[in-house]
Parts: sequence; structure tokens; C-alpha cells
Amino acid sequence: MAYRLEFQQWVPFPLEQVFLFFANPNNLPRIMPPQLSPNILCLELKPPPGSPVGSPLAGTGSVAYLSVRMIPFLPFRAPWVARIVEFEWNHHFADIQEKGPFKNWRHRHQFASEVRDGVNGTLVGDILDYEVGFGPLGAIAQKLFVGRQMQQTFVHRQKILESLLAQS
Repeated sequence: MAYRLEFQQWVPFPLEQVFLFFANPNNLPRIMPPQLSPNILCLELKPPPGSPVGSPLAGTGSVAYLSVRMIPFLPFRAPWVARIVEFEWNHHFADIQEKGPFKNWRHRHQFASEVRDGVNGTLVGDILDYEVGFGPLGAIAQKLFVGRQMQQTFVHRQKILESLLAQS
């Protein structure tokens, strides 16, 4: 069964700064909950057109090899290979899972300038489309664990994002 989750957060930082932060895969462990203990094993970066030589940005075709602790209280780690399949400067990028714990995974990151109360900022949006797999067992896992963990991951990010952007 396919699932969709959508999240939005407004931050009081310029679009260009926010987009650069998210397009740098080295920031991924910083925005994920510590209990998932994400590790970047290897990055195969294909910088987007127009980026400087040696840029840490992940353009279309970039691949990230990660490992994560899918069940926080257990020591087992899952490999995760993600590929950037879309990239449009200061608008969006999308990644798919090539290998990992899900049957299917697509994550679209969206960005738009938005003024709130006279402050220029950025609306950060995420659309996750995924399938857990494993038939009825996957549906049970989604209901009991996976869906809740996804929500907690983005709640965590929303709590820390402004402070991380202030440091960037």
C-alpha cells in the first residue's frame, strides 16, 4: 500500500540560503533525529549546473550511500542508497531510494519565498510517497511504527531547523 505524507515549515531565512543548506547532503545527519544515528558512508556528487567547482551540492544523478538505525532502540543498521532525480535551483529537488528499507520511496523537497509579518523567509515543503512493502505485515508496521517515526522525524527537523540555518 502506498502512503503520502506532506510537511510545511516557514523559516525567516532567504530562499537561496535555505535551498543551499538542503541541497548539501552533508547536512542530512544534522536534520535527522539523533536516535536514527544516520551515517554518510559515501557521496557520489554531480554538482548542479552553474555551481562552483568542488561544490558540496547534490545535483541530478548524485548518489548518497547511508546507513541508519531504523529501530532506535536496536543496534541494527539499514543501508540506504538515495539518488537525486530532479533538481531545479531555488525551487525543488527530489530523491528516490535505490536500496533501503522501503519497497518504494520518493521525497520531493520544495522551496518558495514567502513574506510573513513583513519578514522575508522561505516556505520549506516536503512530499513523501512511499511503500513499506511486506504485504499485511508492512501495513501493520506502518500503523504501529513507521508512520509515527516519519512524523517524529519531521517534528524533530522543524524544532531544530531555524537554529541550524542561523549557523549556516
